[in-house]
Amino acid sequence: MNEKELNFLLEKFYNGESSEAEEYDLREFFKNKEIPEGYETEKEIFGYFVSSTQIPQPSIDFEARILHAIDISGSKQKAHNFRKYIFPLLGAAAGILLLMGSYFFLVYRTEPVNTFTDPKIAYAETMKILVNVSSQLNHGTRAMEPVGKINEMKIKSFKAIKKSGVLIKKNLQNLSYLKEANKVTYKPAENSK
Repeated sequence: MNEKELNFLLEKFYNGESSEAEEYDLREFFKNKEIPEGYETEKEIFGYFVSSTQIPQPSIDFEARILHAIDISGSKQKAHNFRKYIFPLLGAAAGILLLMGSYFFLVYRTEPVNTFTDPKIAYAETMKILVNVSSQLNHGTRAMEPVGKINEMKIKSFKAIKKSGVLIKKNLQNLSYLKEANKVTYKPAENSK
């Protein structure tokens, strides 16, 4: 290949107009140990293309997964904003209820009256009330069991998000080959100025 043809093919290559056959010819030409003077950087570029492996294509649903992850992130931000305003309001409401309860407790406080004269009957009534309270508390804690499952779901969700993050990171590392190729490709354009 003479120098005129070489310059023509290189110009087409740098303009992005070269065909695969012309790029193959350039790669084959720069495989030779002897090249004309002034084409050392092109030899490095085409040597890189020859030595690098083919960059894998992203999976078919790659874009959909990224968009889905972005949507999930946006909904989490909205939930965070909601929590940012609701917790102070709930705290204020709890404070007001506490003040109102204290007021009624202090204002309408009555002295306990001893209604039982026999201590055995008083003990039996006390035990009856305590058993009733205990059964009500146990019933309430059983109703709260589904709330414990929320933590399990949170852990599973974080694991799924972490897996997605690892897959995205892995795919982005594969794309780093393209970035390196761009760096090498655009260096000769700076040197030729």
